[in-house]
Amino acid sequence: MAGFLQKEKTVNKVVLLPLTEIDPNPAQPRQVFSEKELQSLSDSISENGVLQPILVRKGQNGRYELISGERRTRASMLAGKKTIPAVVMDTSPRQSAVYAILENIQRKDLSVFEEASALHSLIVEWGVSQEEAARRLGKAQSTIANKLRLLAFTEAEKKAITENHLTERHARALLQLPEGSLRMEAILHIAKENLSVAKTEAYVKRLLIPKPPKRKIIMLKDVRIFLNTINKAVDTMKTAGINATAEKRERGDYIEYVVKIPVTANKGK
Repeated sequence: MAGFLQKEKTVNKVVLLPLTEIDPNPAQPRQVFSEKELQSLSDSISENGVLQPILVRKGQNGRYELISGERRTRASMLAGKKTIPAVVMDTSPRQSAVYAILENIQRKDLSVFEEASALHSLIVEWGVSQEEAARRLGKAQSTIANKLRLLAFTEAEKKAITENHLTERHARALLQLPEGSLRMEAILHIAKENLSVAKTEAYVKRLLIPKPPKRKIIMLKDVRIFLNTINKAVDTMKTAGINATAEKRERGDYIEYVVKIPVTANKGK
């Protein structure tokens, strides 16, 4: 392997690189690496070696920057390896970022937020519109737009959605709710009740229905206020020529008030 360890590494050919000389790609969209999956890959590498070389580019100070293959790199370090097979590509930092993002977008195990972040980074690196990005990726523009909308969640909300294993469709339904305690409460409720997407959408719609204002109930402890109101009403009728009468009766635990109003009071007038 002496030819692979020569000081001047050959571009675009498989070489062995020291793991200590490889830095992660700053454009790497993946934020979470499953320890269980890394251990499984590490066991495979210990037994069979790295079957597919990683891709790197020359960085600064003689070091290398990963383009793709961070899981293989991490698993190799976990397996106690000193070197890893790699292809050194002659590419710019910007193109390296694009390669790294594209390589991860094509994977199926990114979280919904990692994928959305990767798409946003790709659009920025390319300097294109959503429509152009969709064309290059072979996706519908609406698909790109829906995924980018997920970036509106706060970090706390993203964490809660991810940890509770809610899907992208769950998340899109939750976006209808305003940011804040209501949205977080909804996330936790959906997770606790294990609501389907359809039930989540119905639940969110119910939360969005405006609640009627609460009626103000005035509690009056002194019943004399009500009695005075009745007496004033009777007096007003008498003043108007209606021979109304009111009779108050004490009934132990309540007061009975009988008001009599002649139905023929104004006939003939």
